[in-house]
Amino acid sequence: MNGPDQGTLGYVYIVLGIVVGVFVLVGLWAIFKGRRVAGENVFFASRWTRGNRLFPSQVVISPSSVTLVQPRWIGKQEESIHLAHVASIKINTHALFSDVLIETSGGQNPVVCHGHTKGDAIHMKQLIEKYQTAYYKASAQSPVVKPPATC
Repeated sequence: MNGPDQGTLGYVYIVLGIVVGVFVLVGLWAIFKGRRVAGENVFFASRWTRGNRLFPSQVVISPSSVTLVQPRWIGKQEESIHLAHVASIKINTHALFSDVLIETSGGQNPVVCHGHTKGDAIHMKQLIEKYQTAYYKASAQSPVVKPPATC
């Protein structure tokens, strides 16, 4: 035997092409699923941390709510808390990254966001506190409207 014949090499190249194609498709899918969520204040978790290697979670902070977006292979999981229900924000800092725990007033488990930089974690906390202050100031200043008297 001198080695593999042309037919065998053709099959090897076809299988190799299929395997490489599958890896490219999976990589493109992971990049597509990990794209930025629309919003002004969006914080990405680092891919170097647990739970964020393939699809990093994102935290979106708006003037009315805090939303944790976790992409999945198919679809995504979103957990949203209205600012009126945010009870406390805890930041656990590690050597490189921080974990942010947002506790609710409803007694549910806290929303846990792993793998944010220390600067992002502090900025997230400041934004939530700023929006909460504006929310409660606006609700305290709005006049109470009484229903009209009926005859």
